[in-house]
Amino acid sequence: MSEVQWNRLTAAELGALAARDAVVLIPVGATEQHGPHLPTGVDDFLASEVCLRAAAAASGRTGVVVAPSVPTGLSEHHMSFGGTLSVTLPTLHALLRDICRSVIRAGFSRILIVNGHGGNMTALHALTTELTAELSTPIAFASYFGAGREVVRDTLEAQDGLMHACEGETSMMMAALPGLVRTEHLPEAHGPRITLPAESTEPVYMAVPFERITPSGVAGDARVASAEKGETLLSGCADALADIIVRDPWAA
Repeated sequence: MSEVQWNRLTAAELGALAARDAVVLIPVGATEQHGPHLPTGVDDFLASEVCLRAAAAASGRTGVVVAPSVPTGLSEHHMSFGGTLSVTLPTLHALLRDICRSVIRAGFSRILIVNGHGGNMTALHALTTELTAELSTPIAFASYFGAGREVVRDTLEAQDGLMHACEGETSMMMAALPGLVRTEHLPEAHGPRITLPAESTEPVYMAVPFERITPSGVAGDARVASAEKGETLLSGCADALADIIVRDPWAA
């Protein structure tokens, strides 16, 4: 496969991809505590990994470029644990506006924001609408774990979807970046089951600091994680994302 990472390509190579109407993927993650066993960059690393795999899967059918990731998102609810970097909603809006505007000025017209953090979901739905209007360009948005919802549900043993520093995220880190998993801390890497706020059916929403949900910083059970599950999840989510790219939602 030819090079797909924006910052590893020359300006002329990117111009040629723009002339082919290539899709630009913008991974958006977070930098926040992920329990005792995972690094703070999990959401950023996994969003980028799935984007690179999706680009590989789709590249035979359409041009794809993966932009440098946005590694910091909306993580206020994790701040008390330490180790967390968070931005405000206006900052995230401004940053994505400027990145998307730059991508458009470079000649691209098909942009997909790919999210890797549950706490970004509601905001990115709204910001996608705002950006589409502000930039007069149809911007698309997907969470990689939403695109791969079926493979996530069918692969995990202890949960139906991703939680936080859980069986799913730990498994994917074991497959993608095993050297960053502190396996000696896996026995303590468990906590209550949760539903992501954006997927909750509760009639009332209130902001709740994460330490009130789980003192360990983990939601779900990482003790049943494995690299084999992680590879299945990464491949399945990437294939689902590639299918979205090839279906060309921008043409609708």
